Amino acid sequence: MMELIWLIPLIPLLGFIVNGLGQYNFSKSLIGMVGCGTVLGAFILSCMLFGQVLDARYAGGDASFTYQLFEWISVGGFSLNFSFLLDPLSALMLLIITGIGFLIHLYSYSYMREDEAFGRFFAYLNLFIFFMLLLVLGSNYLIMFIGWEGVGLCSYLLIGFWYKNSSYASAAKKAFVMNRIGDLGFLIAVFAIIATFGTLEYAEVFSKASEFPMGDATLLLITLLLFIAATGKSAQIPLFTWLPDAMAGPTPVSALIHAATMVTAGIYMIIRSNILFTLSPLTMQIIAAIGVATALIAAFIAVTQNDIKKVLAYSTVSQLGYMFLGLGVGAFTGAFFHVMTHAFFKALLFLGAGSVIHAMHHEQDMRRMGGLKKYMPITYITMLLGTIAIAGIPPFSGFFSKDEILAFTFHANPLLWGLGFVAALFTAFYMFRMLFLTFFGKFRGTTDQANHLHESPIQMTVPLMVLAVLAVVGGIINLPSALGGGHWLANFLSPIFANTYARVPEVHLDHNTEYILMGVAAVSAIVMAIIAYQKYVKKSEVPQEDGAVQGTLYKLSYHKLYVDELYAALFVKPLNALSKLLYKVVDKSGIDGVVNGVASLISASGRGIRQWQSGYVGFYIFMMVLGVAAILLYGLLNI
Repeated sequence: MMELIWLIPLIPLLGFIVNGLGQYNFSKSLIGMVGCGTVLGAFILSCMLFGQVLDARYAGGDASFTYQLFEWISVGGFSLNFSFLLDPLSALMLLIITGIGFLIHLYSYSYMREDEAFGRFFAYLNLFIFFMLLLVLGSNYLIMFIGWEGVGLCSYLLIGFWYKNSSYASAAKKAFVMNRIGDLGFLIAVFAIIATFGTLEYAEVFSKASEFPMGDATLLLITLLLFIAATGKSAQIPLFTWLPDAMAGPTPVSALIHAATMVTAGIYMIIRSNILFTLSPLTMQIIAAIGVATALIAAFIAVTQNDIKKVLAYSTVSQLGYMFLGLGVGAFTGAFFHVMTHAFFKALLFLGAGSVIHAMHHEQDMRRMGGLKKYMPITYITMLLGTIAIAGIPPFSGFFSKDEILAFTFHANPLLWGLGFVAALFTAFYMFRMLFLTFFGKFRGTTDQANHLHESPIQMTVPLMVLAVLAVVGGIINLPSALGGGHWLANFLSPIFANTYARVPEVHLDHNTEYILMGVAAVSAIVMAIIAYQKYVKKSEVPQEDGAVQGTLYKLSYHKLYVDELYAALFVKPLNALSKLLYKVVDKSGIDGVVNGVASLISASGRGIRQWQSGYVGFYIFMMVLGVAAILLYGLLNI
């Protein structure tokens, strides 16, 4: 079976080529079949290979398989193979990428069917899946970097899919530029890894790194550079502002790239490199601090947003902060557990939001919605389940993954736990606020919208139902022993952290502490849901219009803490001013001045010399006589 691993990324790549070349000639049905079918084929192969890894784990092995396609680079003493790595971590990522990717492709077939660039959209989606698979399958950092850059490119293409809208094109450029800032850190880290270890292969790098002392300066530099890369791709402070603006893309893009896959690339990279980060305690502390700050700030901003997709966007930033908090306190399994559950409920919520937007004729302002549950019962029920899951209410999946991260955080640093707990309270409030404003009360839209409200077609509701089931039951894969579980996910992934746990033993909390933390978190989430119900259902409050925002905290949250304005003042405007100065002084007056001056000199010389070519024979005879006279004079002067 291992010999088939190269087909998993190849099949979506073929889908991109076929749909890209045939987008103007194929029917939409054929384009949809190719786009969805290739990802479904990759998912089936991923399931088969996952079964192989599962069998190897049950047999007691580390279940790590490397498949070499060809020798790639050989320069001096450095050599690198183009090879794929299949182990418990990459096997689970394959299932997430291809499984949820297929559901989103199926949803997109109906959601984007009326778009004139239907074929181009599916070609881009398939290309994204290809690069994401390359990112998680590579057996070395260079293949990961190719996938890393590829998903950044696809993100740019998909966010700016409706590029005729200038604001959407600007959002795509913003995402591209901010990701490049982080990617520079990754590139420098790759060079540093080569200089330190002489290789980029994971197995060799991690084996050699495990011999380094705790707090080694070289590992500190490498991990900080890798973390800078992660802050760009996974939208952490200070490079988080691109992700909310990325909602300019079609809603399926938000579900695929900015909820389930691309934004988790940074978490995957850190988990894959766990031994490097474990040996750099300072980096781990920075990751935890940045993660909890991001979770708290994004949650605070989400509380007052009125665009349904912006609420989910800041929710994504906040949940990514939770994952980084888990990584920073050493809860690698907990962070990955939250990656999985977040993929389920956040993809569900984005697709549910897309279903609402579809019914509302592209209206995204929740102040224009209300009372939709009677018109869209399937969308309402599935989004309700997703909201309960992300709020951390048991026994839904989000409760268990959040609890594991917060439990590890409490053991490591109670202050960080307190900040993470506050972010969790915000999450429960703003998610139920979104649900109540959208589906409860009276309809606040136009009469025309009210006359056309309807449930979405089956191609859109089936993915919602499947994801809703996963959001409900997904927590069982890593039930804690305190609730009678066996930590299945932790045991399955344990070979990935063998070197780490050999240096730093795994944390185990006593059951009483876990029960208290679980109870506090669950009760608090329910209380925040009740507060939101009282405010937006019982009292029927509707957020104020943009021009009537009152209160300092409300203004700070509503205006997103003025971070974009701050970046514009500190970086964008000065760089634009510098660019204009360089254009006027260096480019226009300097470079253009020299080039144009040389051209003018040659042109003027040409005009002067051209007078000598008058076409008059008498003038030519006259000049010939002058030339003979000049030669004779020269000869006489030199006798």
